[in-house]
Amino acid sequence: MASTTTHDAIILGGGLAGLTLALHLRADHPDLDILVIERRRHPLPAAAHKVGESTVEIGAHYFAETLGLREHLEHDHIRKFGFRFFFSDGRDDLENVTELGVSKVLPTPSYQIDRGILENFLTDEARRRGIDVRDGTTISGLSMGEHGARHTVRYRDEDGQHTRQTRWVLDASGRAGLLRRHFKLTRDNGHRGNAVWFRLDDRIDIDGWCADADWSDRCSPPERWRSTNHLVGPGYWSWLIPLSSGAHSVGIVADAGMHPLESMRDFDRTVQWLGQRQPALARAVAERRDALLDFSFLRDYSYGCAQLFSADRWALTGEAGAFLDPFYSPGSDFIAIGNTYISALIGQDRAGRNLAPHATMYDQLYQSFYANSLPLFRKQYALLGDAEVLPVKVTWDYSYYWGVLCPLVFQKGLTDLELLGRVRADLERAQALNLRMQDLFLRWHAASANRNPRAMLDQYELRWFADLNGHLHDELDRDATVARLRTHVDLLEALADAIVLQATGSDPALQAPLSGRQRPPLFAAAA
Repeated sequence: MASTTTHDAIILGGGLAGLTLALHLRADHPDLDILVIERRRHPLPAAAHKVGESTVEIGAHYFAETLGLREHLEHDHIRKFGFRFFFSDGRDDLENVTELGVSKVLPTPSYQIDRGILENFLTDEARRRGIDVRDGTTISGLSMGEHGARHTVRYRDEDGQHTRQTRWVLDASGRAGLLRRHFKLTRDNGHRGNAVWFRLDDRIDIDGWCADADWSDRCSPPERWRSTNHLVGPGYWSWLIPLSSGAHSVGIVADAGMHPLESMRDFDRTVQWLGQRQPALARAVAERRDALLDFSFLRDYSYGCAQLFSADRWALTGEAGAFLDPFYSPGSDFIAIGNTYISALIGQDRAGRNLAPHATMYDQLYQSFYANSLPLFRKQYALLGDAEVLPVKVTWDYSYYWGVLCPLVFQKGLTDLELLGRVRADLERAQALNLRMQDLFLRWHAASANRNPRAMLDQYELRWFADLNGHLHDELDRDATVARLRTHVDLLEALADAIVLQATGSDPALQAPLSGRQRPPLFAAAA
């Protein structure tokens, strides 16, 4: 039997983006009538579900603090031991190659999350908070209103066809991108990459790959398996991510021009490819062939979006909007940013304010964060196997992230237009500097000797670097936030000077004018 009901907001998709948006809206607007429509039936299986298991600081902060999920994260998921990189292309002796990472866990937490466990919890939590979540339900049609008119959503479930009207349509449908496709918003961002991934129902203990006591003792505790481990080579990286269910997520992400997807688009070909590129991982995977839970691949995963927020009361979040790259796990970060802007827009609407200027401003801000992050990935895959350049690039990229974007989020500055106006010049200074540095890394790679010594490049020992992480949760007022951001951009300029000096060891032509500020030290082993 058909039914027609009106809601304040309908969220298209009950995955990570849609469920966190629902919880965010419930917290900010307790009386909002929210309907979430999800195609998959619940409960979802643990492990064999979706990629996007690794969180970084913004996403982890959003889940733990903004949404109040810290207890669940600490109890039901794995505290991450940072990112870790091994320059092991064609090698199976990890103890004899360059390793980049931290020897001790940094203060600000991040997590390895099992998406099935998390999304089941989020579904139950949303229902406990009075949100109507309909799983096993398929969207069958959309009629989008304009100039204040309501929208109409049609969906089908086991009871038949239903029609609902709503003031807001919020698209969290993932790569299906229902509104992105409806309004023809998808944009080519010039970044070409493919990915394959699978889950094994067994723990892969990278710490057991080497019997070298010195190598084992570099980390305290000696639990590298808790890291997001990257085994890198020219044009690609392989990931190892542990899941709290006891399974392990394994993936390969590669530049489409350097490593064709056809060479790894099924499990057997992937094992064969790994046998040439990462033999230690290939052996670990082959030994667990019978524990294979799933296998998937994705071609040309990166894309942009022309618009994410509209004064006509629709918005996109998560992969329904835009997607950068999985390398630094930014997916949950951009969910946090998008959800924050959507909730703020709904708040403006409920207060009776003109939505047009706010929708435009929030869209411009989101797009600027996306555009400023894209150069970290685009054209950079060629240098992934360079043990001389990539450690410096990774340290720079982290410093840029912790120093510029993180304070805006942690200090609740994403919608603080006065704060953003006061730091605009500093943000533009950081953006321009980052573009110059990404170009420098490419030019440095072209001249690099690519030395790959037995060494642990310990980011924990870079005190200024560890301090950037350790002070993310400082509670600052607006003036202190402005001062902190300016100090961080000054630090980035000094770090850029140090990197330029290091790069000139490979090619004196890479020299550039120095700012004259005191330079923080880089890795002694890489200097």
